[in-house]
Amino acid sequence: MAIQIISISHKIAPLRIREMFTFTDEEQIRLMKELVEHPQIDECVILSTCNRTELYVYADKDESRGAVFAEMERVLLKAAGAQDEEDISDYILFFHGNRAVHHLFMVAAGLDSMVIGEDQILGQVKMAHDLARNAGVTGVYLNTFFRDAVTGAKKVKTATDLSKTSVSTATLAIKVAEEALDGLRGKKVMVIGATGKIGNVVLMNLVRVAGAEIFVTTRGSKMIKLKHGEQNFRVIDYDDRYDYLDAMDVVISATSSPHYVLTFSKMKTCLTTDKPRVFVDLAVPMDIDRKIVGLGEIFYYNIDDFTKVAQENNEKKMREAEAAAGILEVYEVQFKKWMIFQRALPIMRKEKRAFKKMAEYKNLDYALDQFYFWIRESNTPEDLEVFFRCIEY
Repeated sequence: MAIQIISISHKIAPLRIREMFTFTDEEQIRLMKELVEHPQIDECVILSTCNRTELYVYADKDESRGAVFAEMERVLLKAAGAQDEEDISDYILFFHGNRAVHHLFMVAAGLDSMVIGEDQILGQVKMAHDLARNAGVTGVYLNTFFRDAVTGAKKVKTATDLSKTSVSTATLAIKVAEEALDGLRGKKVMVIGATGKIGNVVLMNLVRVAGAEIFVTTRGSKMIKLKHGEQNFRVIDYDDRYDYLDAMDVVISATSSPHYVLTFSKMKTCLTTDKPRVFVDLAVPMDIDRKIVGLGEIFYYNIDDFTKVAQENNEKKMREAEAAAGILEVYEVQFKKWMIFQRALPIMRKEKRAFKKMAEYKNLDYALDQFYFWIRESNTPEDLEVFFRCIEY
């Protein structure tokens, strides 16, 4: 196996580290193209979400593993400007071969997420693969790898209850707001970034909360659309967000902005009414200046604060997760067999030519006898037993 992964995720990297490794699509394309220019790296995909940034590469030669990992780490740290970050290696995980295969299957199915079984990750995996394929940096190995992982994840979704009771960071954001304010009936809720992937999921869940008065921001003429066409929310211009802030009881932000969309200095001026408020920041890098916790009765949560809530949810899902892992194992084994077969195609073609030549020179029985003799002499007794078990009908 020659698939290798570098991962920086919620498993061991805090938010301040993960923030350093957020890249735009254009930056991801540049990074992937730089990687495949390396003589030992043939294919590349970058998966970038709010909880993880991962590099997936295919290298044709297993013996180049050390050099490939070193190049992956160098390019990634350089792109993030993290070369001089103290102890940065403590936050990086490396996967190779079978462990790398297992990792993507678990990630795509939501079994490696902060919230087990979350729905968003499958779409993010598909989009990461699409971006890389359209950039021309994937080939037969990573294309098949990602396609099989997505297929396995879809099977988990339909064959288990893992996603039927799905809890994502978007739904957790609403849950913590409801708990802090004893429900959202009669409360004003602002969603910043409702046209984004996570923000739109937040909005879709919010419109089902009875009694909540919802405000969403949009830039210019950008439309806000929901899957089922609900429009029971008020749209305000993004530039007017501070004008509405004091009236809000809950603010949930999930943009892709590289800087704060709500700064401490402006919020300090705007928030004049004394009342409990909830601010939830689902963005990486962060959207809301965390210093806001010093302004009165403020409940503030960012992406890392959901760990405890997610753990409680995950405990309830462990039985379904075990069933999901069993389903994924079938797809993993199928991919591993495909990959071994794919890499052995040149050998098989060579042996097929030799076999046909031998059969033409002598006869089929002679060619088969020679083939079995070669099998016997080229393998250990243990391998021979496995071989004959495999061909026994």
